[in-house]
Amino acid sequence: MPPAAEVRAPSAWSPPGLRPVLYLVAGMLLALSALMLLPAAVDAAVANPDWQVFAMSSVATLAAGGILFRATRCRLTGGLTLRQAFVLTPLSWAAMSAFAAVPFFLSGHDGLAGNYTNAFFEAVSGLTTTGATVVTGLDHAPPGILLWRALLQWVGGIGIIATAVAILPALGVGGMQLFRTESSDRSEKVMPRVRQIALAIGAIYLGLTVIWALAYMLAGMAAFDAVAHALTTIATGGYSTSDASMGNWDSPAIHWVATVGMVAGAVPFVLYVRMLRGERDSLRDSQVRTLLAFLAVTVAALALWLVASGRYGPEEALRHAAFNVVSVVTTTGYATTDYSLWGNAAVGLFFGLLFVGGCTGSTSGGMKIFRFQVMAALLRVQFLRLVFPRGVFPRLYAGRPLPDEILGSVVVYFSLYFICYGTLTIALMAFDLDFLTSASAAVATLSNVGPGLGETIGPAGNFAGLPAEAKWLLSFAMLLGRLELFTVLVLFMPRFWRG
Repeated sequence: MPPAAEVRAPSAWSPPGLRPVLYLVAGMLLALSALMLLPAAVDAAVANPDWQVFAMSSVATLAAGGILFRATRCRLTGGLTLRQAFVLTPLSWAAMSAFAAVPFFLSGHDGLAGNYTNAFFEAVSGLTTTGATVVTGLDHAPPGILLWRALLQWVGGIGIIATAVAILPALGVGGMQLFRTESSDRSEKVMPRVRQIALAIGAIYLGLTVIWALAYMLAGMAAFDAVAHALTTIATGGYSTSDASMGNWDSPAIHWVATVGMVAGAVPFVLYVRMLRGERDSLRDSQVRTLLAFLAVTVAALALWLVASGRYGPEEALRHAAFNVVSVVTTTGYATTDYSLWGNAAVGLFFGLLFVGGCTGSTSGGMKIFRFQVMAALLRVQFLRLVFPRGVFPRLYAGRPLPDEILGSVVVYFSLYFICYGTLTIALMAFDLDFLTSASAAVATLSNVGPGLGETIGPAGNFAGLPAEAKWLLSFAMLLGRLELFTVLVLFMPRFWRG
């Protein structure tokens, strides 16, 4: 995942410009090789032979990263140009996914062993915190595999925060320039606070993970399950240690701990930094307030409908409604029950929620709350101008005027998102998948939610039964959605490479 690096103004593009990009990718591979030693140690501790798989994978990744590191070694004091940042972002995520898949491929677990398509899909889903899975038999899987899945989501979560804070605003992607800070300025100057911001966010991310691991244990989870779920809860990833996801624990306490944890992972992590600095106005963040209000209204409406339809009593209705709505909106992907069995109205509601997402600067995917706020402000002004043609109506976000640059970026993002969504849906239907499976799989991967709808990929199913070609297409969709579309698609423009 791209580090919080300075991004400079563009310069002439030439092949030697790839050296710093590959150098940074090599450093990430070296870090990934070290991370593989954790599940190796866990498997070794329980005498599971898979520890050798992780050890060999670590050595292979170390060798590849070391050779690349040595061959591209250079000084990065000058930062990166915009073109280099555009290349680094998707290249780093793709390279990490390719090597993270190796332990899955070499493992003895059914569905993964010797099947690189499934292994790559699982690794991409983990690092992008999507949570779509092709693995079954999780309840009896070795601890190393379970921990590796959780670690991938945890690393992917902190990686996307760094990308959203430091890289995407500088690239002007989809209105993200609205959140430009000292760590994502386009200027040439050196920014000494980049490291401070990164360290502060990293410490908060780790601290929240520890807190939720303890909370899960206090709520009744076993220690290993608690740690694994804490890693994927704060990352809003959704990988579980059970095929039944959170439905494996029929415990209201565990469900509420998870619900609050998913919300905690879906708010901007810069907000936590400001709160710790004593900036009380940060509690009035427009994105957070809108997200919480939207969740409250949706959960209340669904809970009342579940009670009125006689499916649950008041407590169960509120708990299941809150858990599953929060899980989908924050793009976590946990489930306590198969909500697709709640009727067509619920299926329609959850299909719509797949598009939403959490706040920018969080671990959530989706279209992000701030873009809906910007579009709402734009629509409001357009309607007012129809009624009052001579009126002057400013377009505001959080009380501040919205520049035309940001408005244009958000509108283009919405347009491109639905073009990609429609294209993916049609492409999946070309593999003889039904409409509900195709449409929900497209949005579930493009928004990094995880489970889709229907019998095949719904909350009670997984993606194992899809054709291999569909899995590769959906792997691309997960990377495309996680990196906000533009950073990937711009690489397909010949003019980008000509400079």
